[in-house]
Amino acid sequence: MNTSNNVSALSAFTVLLITVLCTVMTACRIEEPILPSEEEQHGEPVLTDIVGFYLLNEGNMGSNKSTLDYYDYTSATYRRNIYAEANPDVPKELGDVGNDLQIYGSRLYAVINCSNKIEVMDAKTTKRIGQIDVPNCRYLCFHGQYGYITSYAGPVSLDASHAQIGYVARFDTATLEITGTCLVGYQPDELVIVGNKMYVANSGGYMVPNYENTLSVINITTFTEEKRIPVAINLHRVRLDKNGLLWVTSRGDYYDVPAKLYCVDPKTDQVIDELDIAVSNLDIVGDSLYACATAWNYVTMENSVLYSIVDINTHKVVCDNFITDGTDQNIKKPYGIKVHPLTRDIYLTDAKNYVTPGTLYCFAPDGTMRWSVRTGDIPAHFAFLEMPREFSLNGEK
Repeated sequence: MNTSNNVSALSAFTVLLITVLCTVMTACRIEEPILPSEEEQHGEPVLTDIVGFYLLNEGNMGSNKSTLDYYDYTSATYRRNIYAEANPDVPKELGDVGNDLQIYGSRLYAVINCSNKIEVMDAKTTKRIGQIDVPNCRYLCFHGQYGYITSYAGPVSLDASHAQIGYVARFDTATLEITGTCLVGYQPDELVIVGNKMYVANSGGYMVPNYENTLSVINITTFTEEKRIPVAINLHRVRLDKNGLLWVTSRGDYYDVPAKLYCVDPKTDQVIDELDIAVSNLDIVGDSLYACATAWNYVTMENSVLYSIVDINTHKVVCDNFITDGTDQNIKKPYGIKVHPLTRDIYLTDAKNYVTPGTLYCFAPDGTMRWSVRTGDIPAHFAFLEMPREFSLNGEK
C-alpha cells in the first residue's frame, strides 16, 4: 500500500473541498438580499449648519445586529439601516455591538466592540473606507492627525482571572494604521483630551468586585501614562465642559455603593465635587449637563430611572425630570442622549428590552415631545453632521 500517494490524494481532495466550500459560501454571501433602508417623515425641516445626525444602534451582543440610522433635518426624514444599502459588498454589515460613533474631518467612525474593529466611512455617504482592528474596542477621541481608542485588550469575560490590563491605541487618521499603544487600567472606557493631557476612565468592569477607581492621565506628546487620579469605583463617562472641568460618572457596584457624578479639575487633577445622582449617559451643552440614568440595584432588584439637568456653573441639580408632558411613563430603558447645540432639542433613546427595536424621542427644550420613531435594537450613539463644510483628514476646516 502506497501511504505517500494516499496522503497526497487526501490532501488534494481536502484542498479541492475547501475551495468548493469557499466558492459556495462566497456565492451565497453575494446572493444574500440587501434589505433596503426604511424612510419616514417626522417633525418639521430645521435649517441650520447641522444638516442631520447619525444614530448607531448597538444590537444585542452576539446577534451581529448593529445598524446605522440617519435623520435629515433639511427634509425631516428618518432613515433606518442605511449602512447595508450603502455597502452591499460587506458580508456581515456593521457587525456585533456598536459602542461609539464620531465624526472627525470627512470621516465617520463607528466602534464595533465585539467585532473588534473601528468601521471607517465617508461622513456624507457612509460608504466604507476601511477598518481599524482593535480588540474589544470601546470609545474614541481625536487630536490633530491622530485618533485614540480605548481597548479592554482581552475578550468579553467576567472571569477576572482572564482579564487583561487595558490600553489606549493611537492610529493615524490618514492611513488608519496603529502607531502606538499606552497601557492604562483594567477595562478603560471613555476618554477626553485637555490640552496636552488625555484622561481615561478606568472601570475594572471585569474585575468584580475589585473595580478600578482611577482616571489615567496620559501625556499626549510622549504617549505615556503619567499618573492616576483616584475618583470612584467602576468609572464610565468622562466629558469636558466649557469651563475646562471634567465630569466623570461612576456606576457604583450595583449593591451598596451608589452610582454618582464627579467633577475633576484638570488644572490640579483633583476631585472638586460629587453629586449624588446616577448617570448612565450625558451630554453637555452650554451651561447644562443633561443626564439620563437606568441604575440597576441587586438589593432592591429595581432600576432607578432619572432625567436630570445639572448647572455646570453651580454644580446643582436644577431639574429632576426634563420630560414635562408625561412621556417618560412610556419609556422603559433610557439609554442614549444628545442635545442639539443650536435648537436645544433633546434626543433620548429607549432600549426597551434590549432585543427588539427601540425608540428615539425628540423633545422640545421645554420637555414636551415633538416626535418619536422606531429605531434598530438598542439605539445609543449620536453624531451630528455639519454642512457646508470643508473636510480634511486631520479634522481641520
